[in-house]
Amino acid sequence: MTDSTEQKNNVRLHARWALSKIKSCTLPDLKGHAIFWSLFAAGLVLDLWSKRAVFARLELGDSISVIDGFLRLVAALNQGAAFGIAAGQSSLLIVISVLALVVIVGAFLFGGTRQRLNHVAFGLFAAGVCGNLWDRVFNDGLVRDFIDVTYWPGKHWPAFNVADSLLCIGVGLLILSSFRASKHAK
Repeated sequence: MTDSTEQKNNVRLHARWALSKIKSCTLPDLKGHAIFWSLFAAGLVLDLWSKRAVFARLELGDSISVIDGFLRLVAALNQGAAFGIAAGQSSLLIVISVLALVVIVGAFLFGGTRQRLNHVAFGLFAAGVCGNLWDRVFNDGLVRDFIDVTYWPGKHWPAFNVADSLLCIGVGLLILSSFRASKHAK
């Protein structure tokens, strides 16, 4: 057998193996799709609408007190990720966001989970990633943040937005789900 024939056979074997893995995957049921896609869409719409509403009302640096001494709406732009990480590297952050979105959707579709909590978590997580990705792509690499929390007199948490909240809730639910899954495995 020649090298090229052997290579073709190897490619065919790998393709059959990959196809068998895909066929054996437990895809989400209709209810799982309804949960994931509706939370994804609703979360993305809520994030983009809230950013637009706040930034239409406030100029950069302006603020409105919602709960005196605790919660304000501010107009702030973030050129990095959480806590300003990778500031000014919008191309890198866009690539990472796209990859994260592909992984999240792939994990939802092909992860084989039937746990509703995971479907909720993946939907919220995808909405959060997509909301901030939208800003990076269509707002010159800047993410619009507007929620300012004072956690101690004179101490503020870095401003964040609905997408950031959805990301944190999604990750928290995935962590909670992993504890529940390991408890059921015992």
